[in-house]
Amino acid sequence: MLDLSDQVGIVASAALLHCCYWARLKWVPVTPPFHSVFVAHLLFFASRVSFFFGGALFSAIFFRHLPELDAFPPLAQAFVKCLYVAGTLFGLFCYSLELDRFGKAVEDRPPERGE
Repeated sequence: MLDLSDQVGIVASAALLHCCYWARLKWVPVTPPFHSVFVAHLLFFASRVSFFFGGALFSAIFFRHLPELDAFPPLAQAFVKCLYVAGTLFGLFCYSLELDRFGKAVEDRPPERGE
């Protein structure tokens, strides 16, 4: 079982990640410093890899601790742990969407004058 300080740290980190993402999405427009299809592809790749890595890490942790379960934990404890994992994975998903958003902005060329 995690200590209370560890649980608070997990919740605070996930909440900070989500607050930063949603605030940036709502109020900060993406303005690319330059336009490059190659750099955009690298950003798209990083986006996919970051979410893939998060899913793989979750799977590794799950299968590492699965044999230790002689019995299921109490329902409330299992629900809270599932919320921790879902919140963290959703945060990684939002981070990958932000990389996609930045990659799209870097990839797109501004319209030429007169168009």
